[in-house]
Amino acid sequence: MARRTRRPLWLKLLLAVLIVAPLGVAAWLYLDMREWRPEERAFPEQGVDLSGVDGTINFEVLKGNGADFVYLPATSGEGEQSGDFTRNLAAARKAGLKVGAVHRFDPCVPADGQSANFVTIVPRDANLLPPAIELSDTGENCLEPITSGQVRSELTILANQIEAHAGKPAILKVTRDFEAAHGVAGRIERNLWLVRTRFEPDYGGRPWLLWTANESYHGPGSEAPLGWVVVRP
Repeated sequence: MARRTRRPLWLKLLLAVLIVAPLGVAAWLYLDMREWRPEERAFPEQGVDLSGVDGTINFEVLKGNGADFVYLPATSGEGEQSGDFTRNLAAARKAGLKVGAVHRFDPCVPADGQSANFVTIVPRDANLLPPAIELSDTGENCLEPITSGQVRSELTILANQIEAHAGKPAILKVTRDFEAAHGVAGRIERNLWLVRTRFEPDYGGRPWLLWTANESYHGPGSEAPLGWVVVRP
């Protein structure tokens, strides 16, 4: 019968450290990222993006936690509207936050119906921040195939129509996947809003104006994680 060799204590301790240490680092990184945001010394103006956020929002708490502005989801495509937009707009302003509206672009439908959807819910108000157009749906599931040229053409029409209503240039909130699919950043001259947690994004090919620096920020004021956004100084 083979004789078992007992491991020395130092080896057991070393193995335990090798197993436990990575788990501890992973746990620390997870907890740190939940509440991480860039330092205010580097980015004095910071805010939140509530696109895709469900649940109760306490705008006064967000303001007290360092948010200067908030972007609210308003419309999507040619038919979807946020039922909370008007109420959240009033509540955010009451809390002292600057407010902007976000339209989620649908590459499968014409621009005219999308801009009509936007103007029916977003007021013509000079005090609103520049409107943002979210570009995340690449159009892979459109009933009829679309080209990048068609996407850029309809997007340009939509931006012009929304700008005519808002009275100020729109911001393009471009995801990495959308940019890779359609290359809008270098072809449509609008300010960019890019997204990348923790590390500054560069996929736009030119300087951004807004950066979602933490896509899943957990902090006071919201039951659900939200996007923490900074402005280029």
